[in-house]
Amino acid sequence: QVQLVESGGGLVQAGGSLKLSCAASGGGISSLRMGWFRQAPGKEREFVATISWDGGSTTYVDSVKGRFTISRDNPKKTAYLQMNSLKPEDTAVYYCAARPRSDVSYKYWGQGTQVTVSS
Repeated sequence: QVQLVESGGGLVQAGGSLKLSCAASGGGISSLRMGWFRQAPGKEREFVATISWDGGSTTYVDSVKGRFTISRDNPKKTAYLQMNSLKPEDTAVYYCAARPRSDVSYKYWGQGTQVTVSS
C-alpha cells in the first residue's frame, strides 16, 4: 500500500512561485503514473498534470500549460509540481495521486496541501 504526502503549499502573491512535493512511503513509485489534481472552494476536483512512470511523457490541463511543470525522482520516491506565474485562480487544495500503469483510475491519494494566491 502506497501512502502519499504532499508538502510545499502556502500563501503567495500573484506572479510568484511554489514547488509542491509528493513523497511516497510504503512502496516505490517507479512503476506508477503520478498525477496532480486540485479542488477550489465550491468546485469539483480537476486534473492538473500527470507524468508517466519514467518521466518521458507529461500532460497538463490547458490553464497551467507553460506555467506548471510536473517531474519525478523515482529513487527518492517523490513527485513534484513546480508552479510559476501563479494566478489567484490557481488557489485550491492540491492533491497528489498515483496509479499503476495497468489501471485507469488513480488508486492512491494524498491528503492535499493548500495553495493560496493573493492578488
